[in-house]
Amino acid sequence: MNSEVNAPAPSPSGVRILGTAAAGGWPADGCRCASCTRLRAAGIRHAPFDALVGGTPWAECDRTDVPGGHDVRGPSGERVLVAAGPGSRPEPAEGVRYAAALLDLAGAPDHLGRLRAGRAVTAETHVAAVHVDHRVPSPAELERRLGFWLRPHAGPWRTLLLGGSRSGKSAEAEMRLAAHPDVTYVATGGARDGDPEWAARVAAHRRRRPARWRTAETTDVAGVLAAADGAVLVDGIGTWLAAAMDETGAWEDPATAVTRVLPRLDALVAAWRGTAAHVVAVTDEVGLSLVPTTPAGRAFRDALGLLNQRLAAESEDAALVVAGRVRDLA
Repeated sequence: MNSEVNAPAPSPSGVRILGTAAAGGWPADGCRCASCTRLRAAGIRHAPFDALVGGTPWAECDRTDVPGGHDVRGPSGERVLVAAGPGSRPEPAEGVRYAAALLDLAGAPDHLGRLRAGRAVTAETHVAAVHVDHRVPSPAELERRLGFWLRPHAGPWRTLLLGGSRSGKSAEAEMRLAAHPDVTYVATGGARDGDPEWAARVAAHRRRRPARWRTAETTDVAGVLAAADGAVLVDGIGTWLAAAMDETGAWEDPATAVTRVLPRLDALVAAWRGTAAHVVAVTDEVGLSLVPTTPAGRAFRDALGLLNQRLAAESEDAALVVAGRVRDLA
């Protein structure tokens, strides 16, 4: 079985990673999950985490235990922050800018965002995923996620994520921005008094996203995009459109609904085109479902389909999420 014998050369930080997996390796012995089975069938095995710092095994370097891990000092004085294991979130020493950070990105990518926000990790820090295991479906999926976490886009950069109900599009959007240091979450649905099922959905979203993210419950998405210069997650375009149709009386006259709401669409597209932020927006793909049975429903579908096309045309990235699987759209 292949292993990580061809480990990468040392990084400019002086760190050479010899193995990336959790203590039991990946695939884990005896595990029948899809992740481990895929690797086993391909004859691939990732060795448990180990690394050299300046040519010295990391565990033999001078180090200080910190909550969640270790502050390691290499032979040339390089400082490396090392996660203790899966699920660990190592706390940085006060005032230290680390040459390298070896983190459990598979389980806690948002911790990288917090380290960036606190300047313990900078653009010069070598960041690597360690303690990797079957919490990630495959090495290819890990590489896809690392592309978002290790090399976050500076704005302007726009991504439109389309999908049906419960497709996983919101989770995909949150994953893409998890390691960003500065995120504003725009919730366009707002509160719905007397609707416990909706309240439960909102609560689940809040639990899933990092607590340090700012939340703006507003339908003024254009205003947020005009003012933001960090990252913005908009969830979602469909509920924004429903509110815009409420505000313009479009539901009451389906025959003129698209015409009534068109100025709102124009303003949103203009703000999307002109933003300086890194934006990820979630929207509903309504064209694959049954034709709505009411004129108002068909008017909503037509307006949202038009808006999705216009936003996608102004986006650097667009993707379709189906059953939690993501397909990029050229």
